This record gives sequence, C-alpha cells and structure tokens, in this order.
Amino acid sequence: MRIYHTANYDEMSLKAAQIISAQITMKPDCVLGLATGSTPIGTYKELTRQYEAGLLDFSQVKAANLDEYRDLPKDNDQSYAYFMRENLFKHVNILPENTNIPNGTQTDVDVECERYEKVIAQLGGVDLQLLGLGRNGHIGFNEPSDEFPKMTHCVNLTQSTIDANKRFFEKEEDVPRQAYTMGIGTIMKARKILLIVNGSSKREALHRALYGPITPQVPASILQLHPDVIVVADADAWG
Repeated sequence: MRIYHTANYDEMSLKAAQIISAQITMKPDCVLGLATGSTPIGTYKELTRQYEAGLLDFSQVKAANLDEYRDLPKDNDQSYAYFMRENLFKHVNILPENTNIPNGTQTDVDVECERYEKVIAQLGGVDLQLLGLGRNGHIGFNEPSDEFPKMTHCVNLTQSTIDANKRFFEKEEDVPRQAYTMGIGTIMKARKILLIVNGSSKREALHRALYGPITPQVPASILQLHPDVIVVADADAWG
C-alpha cells in the first residue's frame, strides 16, 4: 500500500489525477472504475484540464462506475449517470458507448446485478478503480454489514449515508433509500485501487480502514488485503 499525505483538497485532487493520467498514458485502452460524490470532483476537473491541454486522450478509455441510485432515471440531475456526464464525460473525448453505469430504473434486481457483472467481465476487468470513503467506512455503497458482499448487488442505504447525501436533494424524503453497487469482491478484482479521502469528517473512517481490524463493519478495511492500493488523503483527513 502506497500512502500520500497532501496539504489540502486541491493537492489531493491533483495527485489523484496524475495517477489516473499515468494509467491512461501507459494503457490508452484501459478500464477505469469511477466514483461519484463530492470527493472526486476536483480530480475530474484536473483530468478535464489535462485533456483540454492536449495531455490526455480518452478515445480508447472504457469506464465502469461503482454505483447508481435505484429508481432514479439517468437524466435525473441527482443520478450518478448525470453526475458523470456533467463532471467528466461531456468534457473529454470518451465515447458514450464506452461508459457503463448500473441502470437504476431496472426493477428486477437480479437481472441488473447479473448484467452489470457481465459488463465488467466483458471489459476484461478494471485496471484502476477510483474510490471515495464514506463516513461509516463504506466504499461504493457497500455499507457496514455482517459480511463482505461479493458481487454487484442492491443495498439498503444506512441513515448515516442518507444524512450525508441529503444536501444534494431538496428534502430528505427525496433521497433514494436503495442503490445498485459493485460488491466488495468485484472491487477487489481491480488490478489497482486508488482511494481518495478529504476532510476531518472522514478521519476516523480512514484510520479504521487502514490501521484497524479487517471487518465488514468497516467495509474499506478489506483494502488492506489488496496487493496494489494507493491512498491519497489531505491533512484534515489524516488529522
């Protein structure tokens, strides 16, 4: 595990973007596992800047996103499909057919989970998986549990996750209570994992994930077992 301490959010975002851009440069047709939420926005802005400067080419890159809210159509402005379009995809030359996100409107959970696992397998697996970290230690939408879920699945969101996400919605009742997410097993199959963390609210979760016992009560703790993990976190997160 390689660990980078950065002074602030901007420095964290720059370092993360440099790692992702190196992956694209080394393997132009790489498969990127992408994350949403407030943490990676700066990283996506820096990747866009590098593309606009002629330093990056996304034309062969394929993307598979971690998760999507259940029951939100992709044109809803709170869906993760919309988030990815607005924060990265429409600003670079990635082909729309090379972007993959769980279908939140699929009502048959088993069908959608099986479909998405097949999508990832057909891509040849993920070369670099970008992850954020939830305040309760979740990665993707894999919430604290009694076991590590292996495959893509539909999860009931915990109240702490709902509370963290309600700032994006008009009122708490509008926050979806379920989401499709890659499972821990799916995430751990990625050849390289990049975990980015910022803010004092993530401090306890970060330390429990990296230095505490490996337990499904702290889903991110499983990353201690992955052979190639890079952690980039700012000063507030390290404490």
